[in-house]
Amino acid sequence: MEYEQLAGRLRAFRKLKGYTQHELAQRLGISVAVLGSLERGTRVPEIKLLDQIATALEVSYDELIGDTYPAGKQRN
Repeated sequence: MEYEQLAGRLRAFRKLKGYTQHELAQRLGISVAVLGSLERGTRVPEIKLLDQIATALEVSYDELIGDTYPAGKQRN
């Protein structure tokens, strides 16, 4: 699964910060289903959403994505 590492990091940071899926989804303005699919690695995340998630979890964008994206697809 291509986004397995990102999915695991997202789930781990969410739990570390003490958010339930429902709480984080509500804070991001997305559905729990969307957040769940991101945490399972079955949904391709948009960079804008990844920025919002990193901000909500108070981690850097680079910490959140790890080496998920090839160099050409990272945000600038």
